[in-house]
Amino acid sequence: MKIKILCFLIFTSISFFGQNESRFLEDFIKKENKVTIKVNDGVYHITYYTHQIVETTFIPKNQSTNKESHAVVLSPEKIKLVAHTSSNRTVVISDGISLDITHKPFQISYSDKQNNLITSEKRGFFTSKHNPLESVKGNFPYEKTEKIEFNLTNDEILYGTGARALGMNRRGNRLPLYNRAHYGYEAHSELMNFTIPIVISSKKYMLHFDNPSIGYLDLDSKKNNSLTYETISGRKTYHIIIGNSWEELIENYTNLTGKQPLPPRWTLGNFSSRFGYHSQQETENTIAKFKSAEIPVDAVILDLYWFGKDIQGTMGNLEVDKDSFPNMKGMVSRLKDKGVKTVLITEPFVLSTSKKWEEADKKQVLAKDTIGNSAKYDFYFGNTGIVDIYKKEGREWFWNIYKEILGFGVKGLWGDLGEPEVLPSWVNFGEDKKADEIHNIYGHDWAKLIFEGYQKDFPTERPFILMRAGYSGSQRFGMIPWSGDVSRSWGGLQSQPEIALQMGMQGLGYMHSDLGGFAGANLDDNLYVRWLQYGVFQPIFRPHAQEDVASEPVFRSDFAKRHAKKAIELRYKMLPYNYNLAFENNQKGTPLMRPIFFEEEDQKLMTTSSTYLWGKDFLVTPILKDSIKNTEVVFPKNANWFNFYFDEEKNEGGQTKTVKVKQKAIPTYVRGGVIIPLTKVVQSTDNYNGNFLELHYWFDDSVKESERTIYNDDGLIANAFENGAYELLEFEADIEKKYLEIDLEAEFGENWKPTQKEVVLVLHNINWKPKRVRVDGKRKRIDVANNTLKIPVKWNTEKELKIKISLK
Repeated sequence: MKIKILCFLIFTSISFFGQNESRFLEDFIKKENKVTIKVNDGVYHITYYTHQIVETTFIPKNQSTNKESHAVVLSPEKIKLVAHTSSNRTVVISDGISLDITHKPFQISYSDKQNNLITSEKRGFFTSKHNPLESVKGNFPYEKTEKIEFNLTNDEILYGTGARALGMNRRGNRLPLYNRAHYGYEAHSELMNFTIPIVISSKKYMLHFDNPSIGYLDLDSKKNNSLTYETISGRKTYHIIIGNSWEELIENYTNLTGKQPLPPRWTLGNFSSRFGYHSQQETENTIAKFKSAEIPVDAVILDLYWFGKDIQGTMGNLEVDKDSFPNMKGMVSRLKDKGVKTVLITEPFVLSTSKKWEEADKKQVLAKDTIGNSAKYDFYFGNTGIVDIYKKEGREWFWNIYKEILGFGVKGLWGDLGEPEVLPSWVNFGEDKKADEIHNIYGHDWAKLIFEGYQKDFPTERPFILMRAGYSGSQRFGMIPWSGDVSRSWGGLQSQPEIALQMGMQGLGYMHSDLGGFAGANLDDNLYVRWLQYGVFQPIFRPHAQEDVASEPVFRSDFAKRHAKKAIELRYKMLPYNYNLAFENNQKGTPLMRPIFFEEEDQKLMTTSSTYLWGKDFLVTPILKDSIKNTEVVFPKNANWFNFYFDEEKNEGGQTKTVKVKQKAIPTYVRGGVIIPLTKVVQSTDNYNGNFLELHYWFDDSVKESERTIYNDDGLIANAFENGAYELLEFEADIEKKYLEIDLEAEFGENWKPTQKEVVLVLHNINWKPKRVRVDGKRKRIDVANNTLKIPVKWNTEKELKIKISLK
């Protein structure tokens, strides 16, 4: 049913479909940024955090409110609200979201500043007694659930709900909210490790349900233009969030739930990772092969063999197996000297056969069964208990283990199986927390434990926390999520851009995949190469796999090794650009990978993941099928796009074009008329020098002016920007009547020491030989070769540098 609100100040009669006939307004109170509505069966509390973020909580009669939010960190601002009431209607107006409240039957509708309907409660929170929630994990012991329904319009496309492989438009699905691993998934997966209670509409609003308890999100599966949230218990709270652009929408959401800390620069390098390295010798020999092949590498990840020789029966040892790793600290130190950081796996499970079981049981740091004993149950790895991170003793015990690990010189921590992978409903946590109430939040709170431990005991270090399960706001703990145990197949690769794009829109900008695929014994070099070429333009470059097929390029065929090396070297050349993307994510929540509709909001592009943006200025189309010779690329309008690898190819925006596929690289294009910062290839980010830059500019006479800024700091110290230990480099390009002028300027934090930089300005698409090139007014001799002009300059960053190139 179409609903039109002509003006909030004109009280007209509006008919809503599906109103709650039994609920009606009894009293209305507005105070500063809050609205309290008493209805016959409870109370609504509506809080404005900003003009664009509104929280609504319903508290039924005879119930108390649960004020704890695992997601929200923002404090409400003082907001000016204006209320108007008529006989059966109250309107609350703000500069962003406004409320339209029907008194009887009761209903709340939300509209934006232009009076465009965002959404409305189709039916407020109610208890469902006769249609119990279907099972998401076997027998589901709940006879009733709590639901709330919202109206949708016919044309809305819906995103969100965590990490799934469903296609970009998730409308039409009824999706469980129960974090669970899907081993070996391919192009379709309805349930995975991250099930986040967020729905994002193509109308640029978010609905966030602030409750981690298990349940469902029904995105109009009955095709009646309704969105339904269903849960077993917990807060009856949701947030409406809007934005004038996609970037602003995500910024508002991450303002509410927290920003991702800037990771260490080495996070953007290449990882050596597999399941797993069995010994100290194998680990060091693998890194030696990288060094011998001159393939850059920044980290090595040790799976569970660092604490036990067998997969089963040893989880929970969490101390070095000295037979296999006789000198862990020495190994970590030697690798560090080679520019390689060590990351160790941990899990929250303590097996009853492990070295830590007796201690953990005695100290009462494990979750309990129904009679108060340490809960034990079986899963693949053995008979286990799980650390109770909701007890102070459990958190302290777990963190002391991490402090010991970090004392080896380890620079990253991997938290695996944190869904948790197996957690029966009868397990109890803390004083009164049930397993199904904390199941979806366990990975989130586990990351919080580690992050807060770093802040307390290692305050100058930036944490690296690799995890495969979390919740709304997990990004603020520095979580680096990955997409689980994907099949090593073309089907597995096909789902990865969608998953990363969707999760970036939900605040988790570092979602990435095991490059090459994890599960299965498929030795396909072409698949491996295409996956790694895609990996250059995903947030984390980390090949990883089961042992039956090597994940590291140094153990692959000459064909795979050659192309993998080229991909990895390009990843390192892009460090200045990529580190700035990390900074943008830290400041505004903007994802590193961005859907193409961020650039062009055409309806036909709203479901596209086959072509996407890497930052603002790279357009990427991964090769997701085997041995194809041609593929379609969507070129967004408002820009011209140049082939990143072949300068002669220029593509006008606003078209979809079939392009030839080449083996050396996936189709990659750059925006014309802007400066792209690159650097020299280094073998480790330890060798990265921010004082050398290649500034690439693809000349496009339709772009008269452009400006780009890149951020730089030492790449290691926590809170460098907040403490003024940084530089911002600004690059402007202006086309005047006779000249192209490139201006370089810099700003510095108060604790940054400016340095001179060696810059090579590389101009592409120069199909003329300039008569004059001047650097700070001084003429410079240059040559044009293959339509490319290179101008080396030295730049004292305390001064502006001007470069002028004649257009004839």
